[in-house]
Amino acid sequence: MSAAKIKKGDFVVVLAGKDKGKKGEVMRSLPSASRVVVQGVNVVKRHTRPSQMSAGGIVEKEAPIHVSNVAHVDPKEGKPTRVGFKTLEDGRKVRVAKLSGEVLDK
Repeated sequence: MSAAKIKKGDFVVVLAGKDKGKKGEVMRSLPSASRVVVQGVNVVKRHTRPSQMSAGGIVEKEAPIHVSNVAHVDPKEGKPTRVGFKTLEDGRKVRVAKLSGEVLDK
């Protein structure tokens, strides 16, 4: 799956790994590495040393997950779906859910 099909703000479901089945919003997209950061998914603990900004200690944060392990959630069905592209009458190219045909772009 191309990283361009999944963008920041999209609602996705995890297909593989320790967080399989979890749903969340994409907080960040890393297209060059084909990875996305999903809210509440792939949470890791980082031991950080104190700085002027933070007190330090053990911080939990989301780590990137590969785009092949996530799929869009269909807006109608709530199930995982693949993504296609369609050109509207006004000439805009939009992403479309293959399961229901719903437009994913705002």
